[in-house]
Amino acid sequence: MFKGILIEKDEAGYRATLRDIDEAGLPDGDVTVRVQYSTLNYKDALAITGQSPVVRRFPMVPGIDLVGAVEESRHPGYHAGDLVVLNGWGVGEVHWGGLAEKARLKGDWLVPLPAAFTPSQAMAIGTAGYTAMLCVMALERHGVTPDQGDILVTGAGGGVGSVAVALLSKLGYRVVAVTGRMEEEPYLRQLGASEVLSRDEFSAPGKPLAKERWAGAVDVVGSHVLANVCAGTKYGGTVAACGLAGGMDLPASVAPFILRGVTLAGVDSVMCPRPRRLEAWQRLGRDLDIDKLGLIAHEIGLSEAIGLAPAILAGKLRGRVIVDIAR
Repeated sequence: MFKGILIEKDEAGYRATLRDIDEAGLPDGDVTVRVQYSTLNYKDALAITGQSPVVRRFPMVPGIDLVGAVEESRHPGYHAGDLVVLNGWGVGEVHWGGLAEKARLKGDWLVPLPAAFTPSQAMAIGTAGYTAMLCVMALERHGVTPDQGDILVTGAGGGVGSVAVALLSKLGYRVVAVTGRMEEEPYLRQLGASEVLSRDEFSAPGKPLAKERWAGAVDVVGSHVLANVCAGTKYGGTVAACGLAGGMDLPASVAPFILRGVTLAGVDSVMCPRPRRLEAWQRLGRDLDIDKLGLIAHEIGLSEAIGLAPAILAGKLRGRVIVDIAR
């Protein structure tokens, strides 16, 4: 038996409980991991509360991130004692995830823990930080450089946004952060933002084209915010879109794309191919100021995760939530 959060759905309803789980219930996989830390992401909060149909198989252990030590392996790339990281691959949705003391996974999903990070630091980054790095890499692939002008980061107080601000500022970009919580301005400036704007400037329906302001952008919100970001992007600029916190719709026009040559680059972290994952984690080890992880993340115990999920959905928490599985 091992302790974990289990989501069930049956005649009695939808519920998430912290309980002892029989190891015989672990799903198929060639690597068994003793989990040390996981995280509590927006998607995990949706899964725990049942507010969105994130979970597609029941029962399910949530947790799209984990770091831990290999206990058993039939995969040639991993051996007992190896420290590994997992992000995405449908874990916590269709395959049991990281909010439990044990996980059984496909070895091809795993990434060795980078030497630059401790296990808890790796989860301070987690899927959110790794996604932020993928967004930065997308901007770079499309030729966005610091000398071209400001980079906008929406949802800057959240996990993806916080790491994106820290990464971009260290790489020499002038970062403009957008947040729905202007009381977080001191925090965002500590991360490296040069300017902080209210989300209210972007959340209402806007014009097909606006004044050219951004050389590039990282957007986690979608909907009207993304439409307005694209409308205000400079000629030849790129917007990396990776989230839908404001909605899945995109009430925009083609004007920014056909009149200004703007690129809308979609960024997916869940099924991202392994080579790009490895590159992203290597870049994080080089380009992220580790000292800023103390600002971005705070730690809770596994026993606190269920109770904290509604606060994440309500946008009341900033940065990243690390979950210590041992407590």
